[in-house]
Amino acid sequence: MSSKITAYIDCVSPYSYFGLLYLEKNREKLKLYGVEIEIIPVFLGGINVGTGNKPPWTLPAKAKYSPYDLARAKKYFGKPNIKTPSFFPILSLLPGRALNFIKARYPDLLAPVFLEIFSAMWENGKDVSKQDLLAEVLSKHFSEEQVREILENANSPLYKQKLNDNTQEAIARGAFGCPWFWVRNSKGVEEPFFGSDRFHYMWDFLDLPRRHLALGRAEKAKI
Repeated sequence: MSSKITAYIDCVSPYSYFGLLYLEKNREKLKLYGVEIEIIPVFLGGINVGTGNKPPWTLPAKAKYSPYDLARAKKYFGKPNIKTPSFFPILSLLPGRALNFIKARYPDLLAPVFLEIFSAMWENGKDVSKQDLLAEVLSKHFSEEQVREILENANSPLYKQKLNDNTQEAIARGAFGCPWFWVRNSKGVEEPFFGSDRFHYMWDFLDLPRRHLALGRAEKAKI
């Protein structure tokens, strides 16, 4: 049986950004080992409501710890310019729905566009929940006509429901936050992994040699 990593992510989560960066860095190597990657856009707000989870900034101890954790992650994943925008948090429904349409119509562009949206929000301070700003980001990969098509479909009942269905699927698989990974190994065994700092456990579960996979800035120290 083929191995597979299913990644449930939302642009409102900087750790989803780190997780997708890491997967994309390793995509070709994982493919050589027979590991498929599927990216599924979800609505983190819906996951929080559905599971009773609370955003870290609403809990004093987590809010106090988060700046240390984020600073370490920025260094490890090589993204020093990430900063929490003044308008955070956003209602990420529109970009999530748009990304689901892109996945259906332009699947090869899903990861690059997702990364573009992450970068726009977390590095360049653009509120991608606003239709005009999202259109500006999308125009880097699509024609004006295609951007209109994407936004029209993002506001359609079909893709509103698709984002909801994806979110419910993640919850059914145990998700309580993002990024959430559902992983199947070559034996057909499936397990969940949470966060952008669990890839070493994931590689072990998939029985992959860590030395052949990117380990960020700490790669040499961890081999």
